[in-house]
Amino acid sequence: MEQYDHRIDEYISKKAAFAQPILKHLRELMHSVSPQIIETVKWGHPFFEYKGVLANMGGFKEHCVFGFWNSRALSDPNGVLKHSHERDAAGNFGRITKLSDLPDDAILKDLILQAIALKDNNYKPATKKVPAAKAPIEMPDYFATALAGNQKALATFQDFSPSCKREYLEWITEAKTEPTRQKRVETALEWMAEGKSRNWKYK
Repeated sequence: MEQYDHRIDEYISKKAAFAQPILKHLRELMHSVSPQIIETVKWGHPFFEYKGVLANMGGFKEHCVFGFWNSRALSDPNGVLKHSHERDAAGNFGRITKLSDLPDDAILKDLILQAIALKDNNYKPATKKVPAAKAPIEMPDYFATALAGNQKALATFQDFSPSCKREYLEWITEAKTEPTRQKRVETALEWMAEGKSRNWKYK
């Protein structure tokens, strides 16, 4: 693929006057670090690639943005990178309205080189672990018998979602003593007869 993409020339030319020098500077900075960085357009905005997505930028009505794809894996001793919980715009540098809003070129070049090194080392961001599904809770015989004797409570329980059913079953089966368990069964029947979920007080 070509190092430069004519679509990005068109993109920049259509942006506001304040945005054009910012976008041009970022573009040239990327290419000055490595001739192997190539350009493309994704979702209507300029992207820079090297063995996959490296960084992207964008120009809007009143500001520009620029960000690295794997920014959380970059060393940031100068504290210039912003992440999702601390920024007021997309990208890693907040709302860029003038060139001086950007870090020094030397800092940006170091970040670009780090991003390239991540790709060379086949870096893969850690995947979030999906919580294991909870094992179903068997309906205790004593609770089934109690429900059978209260048609309103039984109808409510049968209409509950699996999670609502589980909340009642956990609450009852986790009782430490027989009197506590019996009291919880009675309370559960009373609440369900009124159409209430286990945690109705907090909703």
